[in-house]
Amino acid sequence: MELLKKDFYYDLPEELIAQDPLDKRDTSRLMVLDKKTGEIEHKIFHDIVDYLNPGDCLVMNNTKVIPARLLGVKEDTGAAVEILLLKNKGNDIWETIVRPGKKLRVGARVVFGDGLLKAEIVDIVEEGDRLVKFYYDGIFEEILDKLGEMPLPPYITHKLADRDRYNTVYAKFDGSAAAPTAGLHFTPELLQRIQDKGVKLVYVTLHVGLGTFRPVKEENVLNHHMHSEFYMVSKEAADTINETKRTGSGRIICVGTTSCRTIESAADENGVVHATTGANTEIFIYPGYKFKVLDNLITNFHLPESTLIMLVSALAGRENVLNAYKEAVKERYRFFSFGDAMFLK
Repeated sequence: MELLKKDFYYDLPEELIAQDPLDKRDTSRLMVLDKKTGEIEHKIFHDIVDYLNPGDCLVMNNTKVIPARLLGVKEDTGAAVEILLLKNKGNDIWETIVRPGKKLRVGARVVFGDGLLKAEIVDIVEEGDRLVKFYYDGIFEEILDKLGEMPLPPYITHKLADRDRYNTVYAKFDGSAAAPTAGLHFTPELLQRIQDKGVKLVYVTLHVGLGTFRPVKEENVLNHHMHSEFYMVSKEAADTINETKRTGSGRIICVGTTSCRTIESAADENGVVHATTGANTEIFIYPGYKFKVLDNLITNFHLPESTLIMLVSALAGRENVLNAYKEAVKERYRFFSFGDAMFLK
């Protein structure tokens, strides 16, 4: 089987890339796409309540983005450098992306905040990422909260006035280098309305790494390798999802591609989701994939030729998805992290 990345390309005017979050989360626009017929409806995000039924199970990723972008200087030359935290490897060692890479070879030392935090490059790993060991007095999370910035995607050039705006209202467990952006549209009030309707709210955790968003470089999609991401599924979450599937009382609706990847990773070949206190997944979902658990998806509009648009195409069909994206461009929807949303019904 050959699956080419060019098959997932679409033209996007730069002015449609959303730079700022809306003042009111749930007033984003919502495109509703029938994944079987390709029929499209245009709504406002809080209308999502009308498309959810009693007994449905709404699965959300409660990971929390940490202020993972650190700006410092090389200890010996004073040259400006940037370190982006990706994954905690234990013993104060993190897998990171560094800029500029040429200046940060193994053994290089970096100083942040006038010496409040120091770091040493200890290894170079896959894709040129660095393993960095940090040195400090006190509690690392508190120092990071003081010195770090939110790791906004490179296409967002504005600085956030409120760093919490790059987290969902239900974010709980620190560890992500990027937000599960489909969840940014929800408010506590909207979640309460959904629950009052008889929809079950289920939370899982997947710490989003930048590998999810890295471009597919291989022309043949099947040669692309996904980076590993850490996830957790509680027994309560697994039981609720499994009971919903077993009884047929409702649909499993994931909020975002990360929630989808979590439950599909945690499920066995029979579609039974298993609880885990911690595992890693490299699952790559593209057209031809048979979903074991997921029925429907709430998601944002994704980058051309990305693994995320491939996942959406696996659920709704490439032609339906690309037609919907063409319609979104025509109707001036906002794209990417702070953009509008789509519901695949």
